[in-house]
Amino acid sequence: MISLSFAGLLADAGTSWPLQAAVIIGGTFILEDAATLLAAMQVASGAVSLEVALGALYAGIVLGDIGLYGLGWLSGKHGWARRMVPKQRRDLGEEWVKQRVFPIVVVSRFIPGLRLPTYTTLGFLHAPLLQFAAAAIAATLVWTSGLFYVSLRLGVLLMHYLGIWRWAGLVVFLLIIIGVGRLAAHSYNKRTTKL
Repeated sequence: MISLSFAGLLADAGTSWPLQAAVIIGGTFILEDAATLLAAMQVASGAVSLEVALGALYAGIVLGDIGLYGLGWLSGKHGWARRMVPKQRRDLGEEWVKQRVFPIVVVSRFIPGLRLPTYTTLGFLHAPLLQFAAAAIAATLVWTSGLFYVSLRLGVLLMHYLGIWRWAGLVVFLLIIIGVGRLAAHSYNKRTTKL
């Protein structure tokens, strides 16, 4: 189970904050929301400091976002990928995203499943990198801080009431977050197809 291995890696890191940060950053590359929940649980248990957990989460998530942008940018440099999208459509897309980078990034941060296609597309269409990075940082600060705070409060409650079963409670909470995200994405897709 990912949560046990993540917790195990953090336990193996001991009190070394650079190792703890490296484990949390690595966790964000696998599954951001789960890494946030698990890091909050570790803070609640006293195994990791609040500063290390939040700093590593912010760094890992923003680095991952910029990495996705970079993959899209690199694919846009190859002829085979550029041939898949006609030049006229690329030009229209580039103009359109240049004017909407911030709202596009913010919306995709809050709807699960949109980050990968959106961020790589922004890179492919050469959206301004500084605007993208600023939007990614702002959206990450809001989303991750909120999720971390809720998870931290929930972690304290789970530890108090469930003890050793807190991991089961965490899995249920993670499934609820994923389910709510899917419902939001489904609702958003229904709304946009009607327009």
